[in-house]
Amino acid sequence: MKRQGMTTARPTTDRVAARRRLSRRLTVRQVKRVVKGGLWGMFVGVLVVLASNWWVIYNTKSQIYFNIHQLPTNDVGLVLGTSKYVKGGKENLFFKYRMEATALLWKEGKVKYLILSGNNDSAFYNEPEDMEKALLKLGVPADAMIPDYAGYRTFDSVLRCKEVFRQHHITIISQNFHNIRALYIGNHEGINAVAFAAQDVPDGYSWKTLLREYLARPLALLDVHVLRPQPEAGNKPIK
Repeated sequence: MKRQGMTTARPTTDRVAARRRLSRRLTVRQVKRVVKGGLWGMFVGVLVVLASNWWVIYNTKSQIYFNIHQLPTNDVGLVLGTSKYVKGGKENLFFKYRMEATALLWKEGKVKYLILSGNNDSAFYNEPEDMEKALLKLGVPADAMIPDYAGYRTFDSVLRCKEVFRQHHITIISQNFHNIRALYIGNHEGINAVAFAAQDVPDGYSWKTLLREYLARPLALLDVHVLRPQPEAGNKPIK
């Protein structure tokens, strides 16, 4: 009886072990498939980002000016907002150089009026107000500036320039990398625009900003050609 019991247990143990080995094989195969699929997904994603960036740059490069004397004159300049300070309370060079370029264009008569479009999503953060204060210090009079408090994104700033402020011929003012996306949006919204490139920041100053811009251009294509989000219609500051 004892020998019979031992003989019966062995096949059962072998079956359990075989099932475990098969389960491990399936798990390894599944992991490989997931990893392979993930790598292919990353590869396709990178291609989409690179192609989107090339397309946006290719379609706007002739509209960006670096020399103020070659820049055409427009009545209205659209100044794209950014934060005045970076983490740690230091001055944001993107903001500083953008305001200096804006003041220069106004003083040289390249624009007469300025729409200051930026984020004002709380009583404690107001990009248009910060821009206005900075430009006042640089000699631009208050009656030449119009704040746009609902420029939460570049897409909003460009569309509101057309739909809220009724402007169809504008000069966009920001750094070169930012102007590219804004111009592409404007081109597909029936806006006749050129852009002036403010002084760029030193290499390595904000690699996160540049990386974010590379990712923002594919999203701009989605906004323009697929999603068609609608910006806010009003223009009241949050206080």
